[in-house]
Amino acid sequence: MSAQKVLQLSDLSQDTAVRVEVNGVAIAVVLDGQGEVHAIGDTCTHGDISLADGFVEGESLECWAHGSAFSLRTGRPLNLPAYEPVPVYEVTIDGDDILIDPAVTKAVN
Repeated sequence: MSAQKVLQLSDLSQDTAVRVEVNGVAIAVVLDGQGEVHAIGDTCTHGDISLADGFVEGESLECWAHGSAFSLRTGRPLNLPAYEPVPVYEVTIDGDDILIDPAVTKAVN
């Protein structure tokens, strides 16, 4: 599998998440306040809730239902009730195109 175009940079608003689906994998794509694009698993590990419907604050995406925030860089939950991380995907920018391969996750320390 290879990276696929999911959005264009111009489709994103700063500090707002957008849900995309690539090969059946739900992914939340976020343009943070520093202009960096992040892609993390869209489903909260505490409940079956779309994270893209949540709130972006700094380098985290907070689930609107129960308040668990996940790091955009590592996918790790930053507070309870979630305790399992979500996957973080490699993002490639090609001109205005945002490409993601759902088979390639970032190694997290």
